[in-house]
Order: sequence, then structure tokens, then C-alpha cells
Amino acid sequence: MNIYVSNLSFNTNDAELNELFSKFGEVSSAKVIMDRESGRSRGFGFVEMPSEEEGKEAMASLNNKEVEGRAMSVSIAKEREERTGGGGSRGGYSNNRGGGGGNRW
Repeated sequence: MNIYVSNLSFNTNDAELNELFSKFGEVSSAKVIMDRESGRSRGFGFVEMPSEEEGKEAMASLNNKEVEGRAMSVSIAKEREERTGGGGSRGGYSNNRGGGGGNRW
């Protein structure tokens, strides 16, 4: 069972998240999502528990539980949606001549 945990303290790390959920059963993984640029926590994470029963018990017990002054929100994680568009191309006009300067048209 994949569990989404939000409103985490920005000080919470993977090990602490694992410890919170392991009181209810086996935890396959616990990951706090970090900001790529700053390296700081983004305040949410994911916990994977192999037993659905243990996962539901953890969710019921930990939802709205205050940890480090913040009430966590715990729910079943939704499947990640495929992103469309983008893909690295910025679009727009290109004259394919290289170089620079001069008039665009």
C-alpha cells in the first residue's frame, strides 16, 4: 500500500518517517521529498507498506497526528499522472541559422 503523507515538519527525514509508520507494521520504504534546488524538505513524502491492513491502521492512527507542531495529513497515494506537453522544448520561432544578432525576420 502506497501512502501519501503531507504537512510534515521541514525537519522530518526519511528515518523519522519510517519510524512513525513502523509502529504499525512493516515499512518497505519511507521517503521525504526534497526540493532539488535548495535540498530542503518540501513538507510531504511517501510510505510504502506491504500489508494493506497495517497501512490502513497506520493511516487511521496517524492522520491529523501532531508531529513537531504540525498535524500530518495521511491518505492513500494516487497514481502519478503522465505529464503531457513540455518535454524540454521551449517552442517559439527558430530560424535554424545559428549565430545571433540582427533582425529576427
